[in-house]
Amino acid sequence: MQLPGTMKPLVLLAFAFLLFVHPVAAGPIITGQADIVDGDTLSIRGRSARVRLYGIDTPEGQQTCDDAASKRYLCGARAAEALADLIGRNGRVTCQEQDRDRYGRVVAVCQANGREINAEMVLQGWALEYKQYSDGRYAKAEAEARTAKRGLWAGQFVEPWDWRRGKRLSSEASTGSDRKCAIKGNISGSDKIYHLPGSRSYAKTVIDEASGERWFCSEDEAKAAGWRAPRG
Repeated sequence: MQLPGTMKPLVLLAFAFLLFVHPVAAGPIITGQADIVDGDTLSIRGRSARVRLYGIDTPEGQQTCDDAASKRYLCGARAAEALADLIGRNGRVTCQEQDRDRYGRVVAVCQANGREINAEMVLQGWALEYKQYSDGRYAKAEAEARTAKRGLWAGQFVEPWDWRRGKRLSSEASTGSDRKCAIKGNISGSDKIYHLPGSRSYAKTVIDEASGERWFCSEDEAKAAGWRAPRG
C-alpha cells in the first residue's frame, strides 16, 4: 500500500521507537562454575571456549607495576586475585555473549553475586576500560578509580596493550633473575606444587627462592621442571 507523503515520517518514527524499546537481542547466556585464567579471562567448566570479559583489559600475568611506595609487585597476578575475590568461593557466573574474538573466545559481560564483574574490576582499579573495543560504558568507573587512586592507580603502571607491545616501566627494565613470572612454584616436603593466579592457595603461598622454590611463566614450564598442580 502506498502511504501518503505526510504519513511516511510518522511511520519511520514509530519504527525507530520500536527498535529502541525492543533492541536487537544480545548473544546467548552462559552460566556455570568459573575458573580464573587471568584478570580478564574465565574458563567455564564444561565449555571449551574461554570467556573474555567485554570492554576491559588487565595487566598480563607476568607484568609488574609499582605501588604507592614505588615497590615493584606482580600486578597481573593481583588483578587475577581481584577477579577471584569478586566471583567468590561459589564460583558461579552468568555471562551474556557480546561477540567472539579472533582467538575464538566468547566476549561477554558477566555477573557474579549480584554484581557485574566487568564494571567492578574497573571500579576497583584492577582493570582499565579497553577503549579500542568498548563502547565507553566503563569510562565513569575508570575515572572514579583513578581519582580515588584504587588498585593500579595507587602507583605507576604501563597500560596492558602497551606492555604487550614491549613498553616497560623503568623498574621492569632489568632482565636478570629478579624478573618474576606469575605462577608460584612451591616446595612442601618432597612435593613440588605450582599455584596459578587466583587459585585457592595462591595468595597465601610465599616463594622462597633460596630454598629452591621458583616462579614460572606457564603451566608447561612448571610441569617440565617437575612441579605438579594441586590436588582436589
